Amino acid sequence: MSSSDERHDGEEMGSQASVSRRSFLKGTGVAGVALTVPLTGEAKPGTGSPGVAIAGPQKGKVTLTVNGAARTIEVEPRITLLDALRNDLDTTGAKRVCDRATCGACSMILDGKLVYGCSVLAIDAQGHRIETVESLATGTELHPVQKAFVDNDAQQCGFCTPGFVMACKSLLDHHPDPTPEDIKMGLGGNLCRCGTYVGIKAAVAQAAAEMKKVKGGRRNG
Repeated sequence: MSSSDERHDGEEMGSQASVSRRSFLKGTGVAGVALTVPLTGEAKPGTGSPGVAIAGPQKGKVTLTVNGAARTIEVEPRITLLDALRNDLDTTGAKRVCDRATCGACSMILDGKLVYGCSVLAIDAQGHRIETVESLATGTELHPVQKAFVDNDAQQCGFCTPGFVMACKSLLDHHPDPTPEDIKMGLGGNLCRCGTYVGIKAAVAQAAAEMKKVKGGRRNG
């Protein structure tokens, strides 16, 4: 077991009263597969329960609201939101790394909730607000979280960075003044193989202070 694995396993076991994204997915993944995948036979059109729509296996039109814009594509019902964004909508900020809800590189925000894009079907994301890392900067002006990552050297190879940036934004949206426990739980579903956790924590602190300053200025203005 690597030091990174030990770190995250320890975080998950730290509190029985709270559940991280990683521990929740570990506990439900096998059960979810067992409930949704038939053990034998092949699904045939028209064999579903009465009143239940059957999708596929052919492609169908899907409309996704990505970063405020509604965009329609044709995908098979098995295609994940991550792959639809990257392959059909050229929205490549979220990275496809583990593809099994383990690393967090594909983290994005769905209706204000942080999710793994590799674990959400594109057809299920219809009617929901999808936010990716591309939505954060305004022109050449970086979002406070992005700027904090640069200032604190919180990235190295860069594969995990978009997911961490979105996880940090989600964390600060829900906890503007996060405690160490908030940070541990909020970022516990993301892995950095380069080990830049110290820089990431410093980036969270800087972004939290900057975002509070911006909100305070708006109230005073």
